[in-house]
Amino acid sequence: MISINEVIETNKMISDMNLDVRTITMGISLLDCVGTDVDDTCTKIYNKITTYAKDLVSTGQEISRRYGIPIVNKRVSVTPIALVGGSVCKTTGDFVKIAKALDKAADTIGVNFIGGYSALVNKGMTPADELLIRSIPEALSSTGKVCSSINVGSTKTGIDMDAVKILGEMIKDTAELTKEADSIGCAKLVVFCNAPDDNPFMAGAFHGVTEGDCVINVGVSGPGVVKKALEKVRGENFEELCETIKKTAFKVTRVGQLVAKEASKMLGVPFGIVDLSLAPTPAVGDSVGEILEEIGLEYAGAPGTTAALALLNDQVKKGGVMASSYVGGLSGAFIPVSEDQRMIDAVSAGALTLEKLEAMTCVCSVGLDMIAIPGDTSPATISGIIADEMALGMINQKTTAVRLIPVIGKTVGDQAEFGGLLGYAPIMPVNRFACDKFVNRGGRIPAPIHSFKN
Repeated sequence: MISINEVIETNKMISDMNLDVRTITMGISLLDCVGTDVDDTCTKIYNKITTYAKDLVSTGQEISRRYGIPIVNKRVSVTPIALVGGSVCKTTGDFVKIAKALDKAADTIGVNFIGGYSALVNKGMTPADELLIRSIPEALSSTGKVCSSINVGSTKTGIDMDAVKILGEMIKDTAELTKEADSIGCAKLVVFCNAPDDNPFMAGAFHGVTEGDCVINVGVSGPGVVKKALEKVRGENFEELCETIKKTAFKVTRVGQLVAKEASKMLGVPFGIVDLSLAPTPAVGDSVGEILEEIGLEYAGAPGTTAALALLNDQVKKGGVMASSYVGGLSGAFIPVSEDQRMIDAVSAGALTLEKLEAMTCVCSVGLDMIAIPGDTSPATISGIIADEMALGMINQKTTAVRLIPVIGKTVGDQAEFGGLLGYAPIMPVNRFACDKFVNRGGRIPAPIHSFKN
């Protein structure tokens, strides 16, 4: 039973502390949509998505109206398209046709994004996988709502460096094709190690092959709520700090659990997971960077930042798992640059560098996220940065990801404007020493020895 005090407290979190449900994401399997040819497959994909998700947006709006909880995004994720199109796509253009069918379906049902233009190549690429990867620049530049993710490594299998090399080139090509909009196409592409099957957040969401036919996943977000709670224990010891974060994460996750259950019941679709990530926005008061400052840092990036972020991430998870039996996805603290005003400020002040961000990703939920870099950065350097981040995920048995945006025509000191939840970002300097010979070796970096645990 929910008490009146809990209702009042939740209302205050929504009205004063930027609490929201960041996304309701419907995962849909497309494994039964393989047709006789690519056109037939596109038709089946469009029909299934528009049938299953036709009421997703209106359901989110109804829940928001009924409970007064803002639900920012309604999204769809689908089976990795490299698997769906494997038998019918013979060219990159064939895969682009599927991307356009996905985009058309997303427009029809009114969702914000559709994820799953993806391939799972952590041990090697099939011809279809490589075709999809090489189609990414055209697919992302010719669609508005399609998001792409490629899983190139895992703790069990190692890192597919052939895929990493190609992706460095594809990211640069995507940047070129969308340069009129500050290379925004790259904001819709994530490279993963240890990608989860049930992540509701874009751009990395896809409907994993271990999932059922259709499922509802919810992503909650409450950096502002955590920040306000920590203001009340300013100067207290770490035990008090940790208890406060755990209790707050519990309350935030309960809101997500409520929305997930209601959406599941109204849509007649099984409930999957609640992702309890602290996902910031450019709005003042909705920042992970502000939480780190409240913990005691002048700026994110100051000495102690990695320890503070590790503490925050762990306590968020400890609090969240008590609030829902099905916590999944990424779950923890996101540290995107462009989507977090205080992270932007830290970069501008010189407190936060790419190398420090890389260190922080060892203990956060994802990785190098929404980072704008000079447009003349070479594909090999981009691949090298990806390889570094994938190695952190592989060795530490965690999810890591890279979403780099080489902004064509801009350099350090300039600013990229993305708009909306994507915000803006200062162009960050990149190490200019070459890694071409390393990237060009080809093959696979083997998994660490603990991969043989069964």
